[in-house]
Amino acid sequence: MVESQVSLDGATVWDLFAGSGALGIEALSRGAGHATFVDQARTAISVTKVNLARLGYGPERARVVSADVLRWVHGVDAAPAHDDEEGSSGPARPLGRVDLVLADPPYAWQAWPALLGGLVVLAPLLVIETSEELELPAPWHVLKAKRYGGTLVTLARLRAGDTVGDDSVGDDSVGDGSVGDGSVGDGSVGDDSVGDDSVGDGSVGDEP
Repeated sequence: MVESQVSLDGATVWDLFAGSGALGIEALSRGAGHATFVDQARTAISVTKVNLARLGYGPERARVVSADVLRWVHGVDAAPAHDDEEGSSGPARPLGRVDLVLADPPYAWQAWPALLGGLVVLAPLLVIETSEELELPAPWHVLKAKRYGGTLVTLARLRAGDTVGDDSVGDDSVGDGSVGDGSVGDGSVGDDSVGDDSVGDGSVGDEP
């Protein structure tokens, strides 16, 4: 879903409403430096951990967080951290830059303004999956939207020239890659595959 849109080399990625972890794992497989997977469903967390382990992504490349996505993004989830399993951690939101945010909540989910408001200060490239067209609040700007069956994939970021903190948002680039006009790999979005390895069964957490 991302590769032909932006260079992923060394990128920091958040996979929100991770489900099976397929979107974040695909980003890792295409060169992302680190991905954080966030979901509240215990089954989704378990499936994501299994998929990461099977594909050889350890804690240096991946972090799995069991938390409410909105509370985690806004940094208000007060549950204690836990490190009882390799590659997993508590809900504390990491500090530092985020290049790409992938968000694939259940289609009935309606809290987009709260989520997007929490992401403004980070100014990431944003890829969201919905069933219907989503009107993004300012200062977000839709770069491209493409439908794959019942799923609408929207690529967005802050408008060029908008300032967040001390950094001016530039010309729709992340790292050294410019925004393109295609989809990731050669297939449709959301097929839960990474390279030649199937990831999970695509049924956990994020489907309508």
